[in-house]
This record gives sequence, structure tokens and C-alpha cells, in this order.
Amino acid sequence: MPVRVTLDALIVKKGLKARDLAAQVGLSETQLSLFRSGKVKGIRFRTLARLCAALGCKPGDLLDYGFDAADLAPVDDEEI
Repeated sequence: MPVRVTLDALIVKKGLKARDLAAQVGLSETQLSLFRSGKVKGIRFRTLARLCAALGCKPGDLLDYGFDAADLAPVDDEEI
């Protein structure tokens, strides 16, 4: 799945420290690090909203997508 987390670039652009952002959003540094590295399979909308509020951005500013035809293949109901 070619969805990439672009949070690092936004943190740099805003001149923030990940540690401070994690505290402001209410996440542990480990949780934020896992999200930043793309090692999580999902994120709660509430957490996404808190990140956007803290960074003054929209969800699309935190994520990027590169087309992959495999993304159009049928999925199991469990993945929805």
C-alpha cells in the first residue's frame, strides 16, 4: 500500500520537536514515532484531528499516496 506518512516534513517545516508535539497531542513519544515511521496500520480520527489542530494543517498534509494498481484488487471484509 503506497500510503506514506509525511509528518516528519511538517514537523521540520513548523520548526517543532517531535517530543513537544507528542506531549501536546497526548501521545507517547513511542506512539508518535511509530506513526511517523509508517509502522502503524491505522490511526484514530480523534488522534488525527489532534495532530492537525496542533500543527495547523489538514489530514492530507500528513499523508501522501502514490498510485498502485494492486490497490484496486478485491479486499476482505476484515480490511474495511
